[in-house]
Amino acid sequence: MTPAGKAPEESRLTLSQIMGATDTNLLGTVHGGVLMRLADSLAGVVTARHSGGPTVTVAIDEMVFVTPVQVGDVLHLHSQVNWAGTSSMEAGVRLMADRWDRTDPPIHVASAYLVFVAVDEEGGSRQVPPLLPQTEEERRRFREAEIRRSHRLARRDAIVNSRANDPESA
Repeated sequence: MTPAGKAPEESRLTLSQIMGATDTNLLGTVHGGVLMRLADSLAGVVTARHSGGPTVTVAIDEMVFVTPVQVGDVLHLHSQVNWAGTSSMEAGVRLMADRWDRTDPPIHVASAYLVFVAVDEEGGSRQVPPLLPQTEEERRRFREAEIRRSHRLARRDAIVNSRANDPESA
C-alpha cells in the first residue's frame, strides 16, 4: 500500500547555529566537514519527517561551498525534500550566514543535495510517500532532482560496466 502523498512544506525545516572556534580549520574559517555534518543532520530530519520514520544517507550528490563561514557567524540551514521515489528521497540544503560583525542581509555560503533511503526496523528499505510539489519552485526542484538522479544512476552503471569489462578489476 502506497502512503498518502505529502507536499514539500510538510517536512521543510530551518536550523540556526552560531559557529564557534571549535568548528574551525587551519585557516581559521569553519571547516567544510562541519558544514557537511550539519547539512546531513538536517536533511536526515527532513527526510525522516517526510517518510514517517528513520532514514539513512546513501549519497551526497553535490555540495558546493560558495564563501567561507567565519567564527561567530550565525549559520542558517534551510532544507526540504526535493524528490521522492519508492524508498529514496533527495533533500536540498541551502546554507546562509549572518555575519557576526555586520547587519548585512544573510549571504549564501553553500548548497548541498543529499540522497536518503527510508529504512525499517531490520534495516531494509521501506516505501515512502510520494512528493506532491505545489509551487513552480517546488516543481523546478523536483525536475532538477530527477536530472541529478539520472546522472547518478548512469555514472554508477558506467562504473559497473567498466569493471565488468576489465579483467584486472575483478
